Amino acid sequence: MKARPGRGHAEQHRGDRIAWLRAAVLGANDGIVSTASLVLGVASAGAEHRTILLTSVSGLIAGAMSMAAGEFVSVHSQEDTEKADLAREREELKQDPVGEHHELAAIYVARGLDVALAEQVAAQLMAHDALDAHTRDELGLSSTTAARPMQAAWASAASFSVGAVLPIAVVAVASPAQLIPWVSLASLAFLAGLGAASARLGGAPLWSGTWRVAFWGSLAMAITAGAGILFGAVA
Repeated sequence: MKARPGRGHAEQHRGDRIAWLRAAVLGANDGIVSTASLVLGVASAGAEHRTILLTSVSGLIAGAMSMAAGEFVSVHSQEDTEKADLAREREELKQDPVGEHHELAAIYVARGLDVALAEQVAAQLMAHDALDAHTRDELGLSSTTAARPMQAAWASAASFSVGAVLPIAVVAVASPAQLIPWVSLASLAFLAGLGAASARLGGAPLWSGTWRVAFWGSLAMAITAGAGILFGAVA
């Protein structure tokens, strides 16, 4: 049923999920792939079961902290850039409001409005909230896409930990003789599930999201296992 004019609309968009979904998927994927790869590499080199388990737990802790720090620093840099752009725009509006009005109107003309209507729209939006209008239409910034360093850091660390726990749990229950095939198969299943879940949340085709995550994860694990076999043979 269509919403009536003046009462808003009931459409649900996925843009508000971009920030946390990106960080969560990246963290969980990295947690599964890096921990499973670490396990396979060490196991292929001939390490004992206890050593493999301790190594994987250490990898979880180090990886979660690294993900949190990396996300915080990178997203904070984005936030600093956004704040600098906003400060510059605020100063330009103060120094040259007429020029900024023409600049905003030109943006609307480029989007398809005629000159007179574009000038009228720009005037009304600037009268309502000039900085908001320029932030959205000139800089392309919005509350949906705004940088949130702490949110990204916590989402990445938490999702990495959840992802890393999955192969570690397999290591804890699998027999040493069957550890490599069990970790490999279970991790592929975890990656496929993650790909499917992220595709569904993001509105992407289910199969392509599942295949993409599983393929690149299996490639990383295969390369690491190969390196473990090689170095184990050399040792």
